[in-house]
Amino acid sequence: MSPSPGPERLTKLSEQTVFTTRILELRSARYRHAGRNRESDYTVIAAPDWVNVVALTPDDRLVLVRQFRYGIDDFSLEIPGGMIDPGEDPVAAARRELREETGYAGGPAHLLGSVHPNPAIQNNRCHLVLVENVQLQGATDWDHDEEIEVSTAPAADVLAWARAGRITHSLVLCALAFFEHWRLERK
Repeated sequence: MSPSPGPERLTKLSEQTVFTTRILELRSARYRHAGRNRESDYTVIAAPDWVNVVALTPDDRLVLVRQFRYGIDDFSLEIPGGMIDPGEDPVAAARRELREETGYAGGPAHLLGSVHPNPAIQNNRCHLVLVENVQLQGATDWDHDEEIEVSTAPAADVLAWARAGRITHSLVLCALAFFEHWRLERK
């Protein structure tokens, strides 16, 4: 049995913005599938890139945030993160978001990886950044709609909470998986 040639790339014919909000655009994109001689409209959420910050203290604790999330109408335990400003480097954005949301700042920082949050309908990426040796260094500077409870917990506990389902934010789980891999590589 020979392998199939794989799926055919669709051709984008047009795209238009249907609705704009403060944080995203809803777009309608028309694509053609040449092999099937068919055109279809698809919905695309155009959003800025995001960053999630794994902030590690010198005593091997992770900085956590707990905040109300409108999408689930409940609180969510997460790591700090947010939108990247246009032209902003993901590592610089991570340092900024960490300081604004938690008051923590730290030493070495590097990109652990980048993921597409939901490539079926979104066009953005989420960058996962590790900032080491963080310490509380100042006051928070929340956005007008943020209200955050900041805490720290042993890294091993946070990873166990992720595996047990206590942490359910998918992009936070991605960041913690990348972090766990980074830790294992260092041993």
